[in-house]
Amino acid sequence: MKAIVLAAGEGQRLMPFTATKPKVMIEVGNKPVLQYVIEALKGAGIRKIVLVVGYRKERIIDYFGDGKEYGVEIEYVVQHQQLGTAHALKQAEKLSGDRFLVVPGDNIIDAITVECALEGTHVIVYKKFNEVSKYGVLIKEKGNVKSIIEKPEEEVSYLVNTGIYLLDASVYDYIKEEADLTSVINRMIEDNFEFEAVETEGLWLDIVYPWDILRVNDLALKHRGKRVSGIVEKNVSIAGDVLIGKGTVVKSGSYISGPVVIGENCEIGPDVVIDGPVSIGHGTKIGAFSTISNSVVGNHVNVGSGSHVECSVIDGNVNISPGFISICDLTEINLGNEVHRVETGGFIGENCRIGAKVVCMPGTMVGNGSEIFPLKVLKGIIPEGSRVL
Repeated sequence: MKAIVLAAGEGQRLMPFTATKPKVMIEVGNKPVLQYVIEALKGAGIRKIVLVVGYRKERIIDYFGDGKEYGVEIEYVVQHQQLGTAHALKQAEKLSGDRFLVVPGDNIIDAITVECALEGTHVIVYKKFNEVSKYGVLIKEKGNVKSIIEKPEEEVSYLVNTGIYLLDASVYDYIKEEADLTSVINRMIEDNFEFEAVETEGLWLDIVYPWDILRVNDLALKHRGKRVSGIVEKNVSIAGDVLIGKGTVVKSGSYISGPVVIGENCEIGPDVVIDGPVSIGHGTKIGAFSTISNSVVGNHVNVGSGSHVECSVIDGNVNISPGFISICDLTEINLGNEVHRVETGGFIGENCRIGAKVVCMPGTMVGNGSEIFPLKVLKGIIPEGSRVL
């Protein structure tokens, strides 16, 4: 059996982190989300994978290649225009075979979640959630799906559609001009196709908004174990699940409480506190007397001394001068026509330069390539390439 992995989308609600890469290449636990999907498929015994790519497809193809490095065989098809999940699946029709698994590439999953979809003819995998307004939900009757309702305004169901489907080639007869796969499946159900609803007890969570990166990072870091491949100086305390990569130096007086993943060739400290869940990428420096908690820090980032980063996401190649503070608190965030009330810190895109003693208020989003002068207080959405004087 093959798996068709839908990885063509842009993820506009995840700006600035998707301006230069597709949603599936956002990293948590120092790996792209798509890598967790591929590892889950391999763990469930599925080695043949078709990746449907589109937006910034080169980032995906260059990273995964033919899949041999990951123990799988990867073929690629291109969705030139991102017209929906049904249209994306249609691009893989010639490669999918008679029976196949469809998996979103932007959800973090494990082998348990994949395995529960592999028995039957038509299967939809669901996960029970209390907050369902941003998901599609299943209406179930006698073990089968009666319908899928997208983003319900009322609490009609707590069974969240994971977007993981076991299908056969009959689905292609129903796609026609439909854009979304849920609409196709609803039409098939109306024509008396039976779709079994199967609950996963395994891992599943998707990234819709920037603050979701922190939730998914927390999930990705669970049960990763403890491994120290770098150099840890005297008087360093390490507690819990902590992975430290080769060439990394953790300097004296630092305290690390897992779950934490630190990449290769990093410099941490001295006297730094890292309070998990935290991911720190490769080649990153965390200056003396800084605190990092519940955050994702990308590759080749420099965080100056005396900084405090909480509930925040910092993308790659960012230089932060000393005394930076990212405040975590309950705030209102306006994204297009949507208003969200969340507890979060700040979000900083790639290639930014931030001056000394800058304060980042909760919910602030700094676009890629921005330059922030010293002693500024950042708030709201700062467009790509801005200079805040």
